[in-house]
Order: sequence, then C-alpha cells, then structure tokens
Amino acid sequence: MNRLRFLSLKPAGIGGVLVAVTVLAGAEVQAQPSDLGFAPVDLSAAPFEFETAEQNGIRVEVVVDGFGRPFSLAFLPSGDALISERGVGLRLVRDATGTRGETVLVETPVRGVPARGTGRTGGIHEVAVHPDFAQNGLVYYTYNAAGEADAEGEPTSIVTLGRALYRDATLMAPEVLFQGEAVGGASGSRLAFSGDGYLYMTTGAPFGDEAQRNDNVYGKVLRLTEDGTIPDDNPYAGIPGARGEVFTLGHRDQLGLTIHPPSGTVLAVEHGPNGGDEVNRILPGRNYGWPEFSFGRSYEGQRHSERPLGPDTEQPLILWIPSIGPTGMAFYFGDRFPEWNGNLFVGSARHGQIPGTGGLERIVLHDNLEELRRESLLGSLRARIRDVRQGPDGLLYVITDDSSPVLLRISPLSTDTTGN
Repeated sequence: MNRLRFLSLKPAGIGGVLVAVTVLAGAEVQAQPSDLGFAPVDLSAAPFEFETAEQNGIRVEVVVDGFGRPFSLAFLPSGDALISERGVGLRLVRDATGTRGETVLVETPVRGVPARGTGRTGGIHEVAVHPDFAQNGLVYYTYNAAGEADAEGEPTSIVTLGRALYRDATLMAPEVLFQGEAVGGASGSRLAFSGDGYLYMTTGAPFGDEAQRNDNVYGKVLRLTEDGTIPDDNPYAGIPGARGEVFTLGHRDQLGLTIHPPSGTVLAVEHGPNGGDEVNRILPGRNYGWPEFSFGRSYEGQRHSERPLGPDTEQPLILWIPSIGPTGMAFYFGDRFPEWNGNLFVGSARHGQIPGTGGLERIVLHDNLEELRRESLLGSLRARIRDVRQGPDGLLYVITDDSSPVLLRISPLSTDTTGN
C-alpha cells in the first residue's frame, strides 16, 4: 500500500510576485528545456492513498492498462466501458466497475469504427452512450474524416458526428449525422446529451479567425437534435450563409463538455494559448472572445491580447492562470463521496507548461454555479489525465494519457478500522 500525502500550496505574497515579475522582465525568452518536467510514477505500485480536503481520503487503483493514446471514456449500463484511442480505434473494458467478475481489456478493438483519416488529429475522438442505451443500444462518436486535398495539395480533415448500434463489441449500421467543412487541421471534440432531446458538441479553432465567423463550425459549441438535425430555435438557424448548428462561437480548443443535471446548464472547458484556461457557461448566441480576446499569453511569453475580455464577450465561469491543460470534465452526483456531491471535476494534462504535473481538479460550486473553492488531486502520480467520468457504481474513473496509459478507479477510503 502506498500512502501519498497531497500537499496544498498557498499563493505567494505580494513580494514574491514582484520578484518573479522583475526577473522575467529582464530575461530573454528561452525555448523550453528538453529535460524539463517529471517522469510519471510507476503505477504498477498501486493502489495509492491520498488525503483530501473534504473527504475521508481516497484510494486510487489501476483497473486496466495497455491502451494507445486514450481520449474518451464512456460507461455502458452493465459496468463495461468504452475507451476511444485517439485517431486509432475503440476498446472495450469488460466489467470495468469490477462488480461482475474479472475485469479485462478486450484485446480485439471494437469493430466498425470509422477509418483513421489523415494527420495528427485524424480518426476517432469522442465516444458517448445515449441516455436510453438500455432500450436503443445507440452509441455516438466524433471523428475527423479525411477530406480532399486543398488547392496546395495539402490534406484536409472534416469534423464528423456518427451514430451506430452497439452490439457484441461492434458498431453496426453506422450513420453520419453531421459534418463540418474541410480544413487544414481539426482539433478534438466532445459530446454531451442534454436529456431533453438535444446533443451538444465542441469543436476547436486554435489558429486563424474561424472561431469568430458563423459560416463554419470550428471554434464553436454546436447544438443538434439526437438525429443530427438543426433545432429551429438555434441562434443562427435559417440565417443565410450561417451554419445553423452553431450555438456559441469564439472558442479556442475545447476538450471537456458536461451538463449540470439539476439545472441543465451546459459547461465547456477551453484551452488558452498559454494560461487563461477556462470553464465557460454555454449560453445561446454568445461570443467567448477567441481569438480577439484571451487571458492567456503566447508560448513566447507576451500577452495574446491587450485586454482579456471585449465589450460583447462572455467572461469565464472558472479561470486558470497558469495553464492546467484542461481535458475531460464531469459533475459528481452520488452517495459514495457525499462530501463531493455536486462538485465539478476537470482533468489536467500539466500545470504551468511543466510536463509530468497533471492531475484532477475538484471545484466546489454553489447552486448558481459560481466557484467557492477548489482542490488539486492526484498530482503526486505525475500523470496526464485525459478524461474523468462517474461510473454506474457511483465511483470516479479517470484515464491517463502517458507513455503507459491506464484506467484508474477512485474510491473512498474505508472507515472500517477492524481490518475487514
């Protein structure tokens, strides 16, 4: 048993901040050293135990390993799990919750997954199980399909939403529900069901001005029906030249999306360029600023924009400076962690651009979804967290995206002192 104490770091005082600013002001911008950062912890030594601020400690154990570039985690009602391997395929973990018998990562990938596509971000990204999966067996997924070469002969990709029947580790009768425009490079995407017949989807546009234009689907949150059609009350529905799927615009790179069950509020998490990572409350027709406004800096150090917000842009609900490299995101509502009920969890790839410093952010919000406090978890594992989900057993699960990725289960420490 490995018991790791997770320490909280208090912000430096005013003097410390002034010293840091003075040093940076006189320093030349340097490339990031190749040996910067920390090596991941050997997770074969699991389980680990951590102290936490509002829970009687947690236990972290490896469920399975052996993935390639995991991106998205989705649970089936049975306790099985689907994990997308970004750009590669889809894997099945039988009995991921460990409630039926032996947990195993099925060696053969799920069949029927769309072709990989081209480029670094080609192929499958997100996988999401329909809320009524037990009745309809539907699984939704996003991927970047290969487009035709552009005028210069360079490859293009097309962000795509697909749907299929899932049966016997196979995607059957696949359908293309939605496609964007062909672009030089598309980012990752996420999905979230609203529970009232709508499906939200994120897209990225870290470069160029696509995020500020409504004639394309990139740098947006999209709102579709579960059949992929455009809802009549979408902000740009029926406007000539506009993509009617667009619900909000002005986003950079959004790799987390969730819906607050009590209120139905949609939240998306967005990468800033270098700092300025955000959780945004998604409101119809609103503009979130990118690339005209940002709290972040360029990777060379200078501010991306003179002002972080414009007169017609929404300010973030939650902000991180420096960057945490935010990834998957989920609310927790269950009785296994009563002190965490209603908390928001956001995965982190790394803090402050330092490799090997990822973890899991826990954020306490009040009923109006405004922040009260936050805690960083799992930092001692030095892992890149790629997604976080609540399992059907009421526990939390995360996938890591390192050289040896794993699926981790987080459970509360037992209060039983008898040793049973």
